[in-house]
Amino acid sequence: MRVPGLLALVGFIVTLSPAEAKDEIRDSVVKVHVTQRFPSFTQPWTKASPRKSAGSGVVIEGNRILTNAHVVIYADQIFVQPNQSTEKLSARVAAMSPGMDLAVITLDDESFFKGRRALPLAKGIPDIRDKVNCYGYPIGGAQQSVTEGIISRIEFAGFYCMVNGLRIQVDAALNPGNSGGPAVSGGKIVGLVYSILSGAENIGYLVAADEIAAFLADIKDGKYDGKPRMFDALQSAENEALRAKLGLKKGTGGVMVNEPYRTEGDYPLRRWDVITHIGEHAIDNQGNVQVKDDLRLGFRYYTAKLARNGKVPLRVVRDKKPIGVDLPVSPDCDLLLPFLKGTYPSHFVLGPMVFSNATQELAAKLPSSVMTATQNPIMTRRFDPPAFEGEQLVALGPRLFPHRISKGYSSASFAVVEKINDAKVKNLRHLVELFRKVEGEFVTIELAGKYETLVFRRKELFDSTEEILENEGIRKQVSDDLREVWKGKD
Repeated sequence: MRVPGLLALVGFIVTLSPAEAKDEIRDSVVKVHVTQRFPSFTQPWTKASPRKSAGSGVVIEGNRILTNAHVVIYADQIFVQPNQSTEKLSARVAAMSPGMDLAVITLDDESFFKGRRALPLAKGIPDIRDKVNCYGYPIGGAQQSVTEGIISRIEFAGFYCMVNGLRIQVDAALNPGNSGGPAVSGGKIVGLVYSILSGAENIGYLVAADEIAAFLADIKDGKYDGKPRMFDALQSAENEALRAKLGLKKGTGGVMVNEPYRTEGDYPLRRWDVITHIGEHAIDNQGNVQVKDDLRLGFRYYTAKLARNGKVPLRVVRDKKPIGVDLPVSPDCDLLLPFLKGTYPSHFVLGPMVFSNATQELAAKLPSSVMTATQNPIMTRRFDPPAFEGEQLVALGPRLFPHRISKGYSSASFAVVEKINDAKVKNLRHLVELFRKVEGEFVTIELAGKYETLVFRRKELFDSTEEILENEGIRKQVSDDLREVWKGKD
């Protein structure tokens, strides 16, 4: 009686079609090998030591591979390894969005794409409880991994560089190395794996296909412009007394403008304004809009979708009367401390001091308690706009280089330079110019916050520079963008 059953099983295996036996999506998913050189904030004249890492990627239309920005940012070398192959193909970054953590890479040898399926993007927003398969190359093995999960949450949330986007949460098992791999449903990309929640079990996050489509549309002209955003400070309008003051009727939703992004007279929003609609979408008291029958998202989800010619239409209650306004939106806000977004900081060395422009990445690495205690503007003004056009914070390095002329001074680690011989420093270029033109026997450097004042003899300061550069192994006294300023040609 057991023989016929065995024969039937054998017959089933023999007649299984090739399409059913092979998951064709696997050949569209690649491993991305990268050597990265990140900025060095302690030694801004050089790059950090090379670091090898790996992630995942997926073939998309146009002979391109989609992956995460964090997989390939600051890459010196990129190699793509196909499924079931030991070959590594040279690749380069074609476009990148550090904020949305998306990047497109291309191959020097495009013959790789022949016979490989380009996975299409799913349209629209998926449903909660939809099943997805996540493909990639997580740590723990050399072969490609496929894990299954369901979509457990969809929200409009923060990504990187103060950029918000549509984020999908899945309960599939994901690990480092999965980054850049696709989450697939019905043969289409629902999202791209970009993060996992450490300390939790099976909670991973995807950049939604909706955001990927917007990114790919943006780079069609060969450059990435970024997502239009609004930067006004808002608060909910739930409190009964607040609603009464604002003259909001029962059933009227909206969010109140607590601090407009700009204060110029022609800026369309005012403090105490209540934004009730974005386009035709009604906003509730928590700042959400109905996107699907069972899904509400933060109203800013529609900002990029509705923006035309740099403006988005809003309906506002002002002084208890409804009005319509067109709000200017842009990809970037004015920040005193900018994001590097794949670039390197500039630097200038003079005597025992190295100066560099302060950035958000630097601020994130500094001990906030120490920086706050010393009233360092890197921390106290971290998210401020510039006080005037071109303003930068110029910071010392982590220490003064050892030399007899720096005897007795503390390290003044990452202190911000406020004045040079009573001249207020505007930015790093201005600092270089001030030092080039400095006169008199002494040079006085005043630092912002609770730091010592540094005084050097001008001649000793300049004469010690070459010796210190040699002792510290610094090849360039100034970064390339400041060279002409130091030479007096700018």
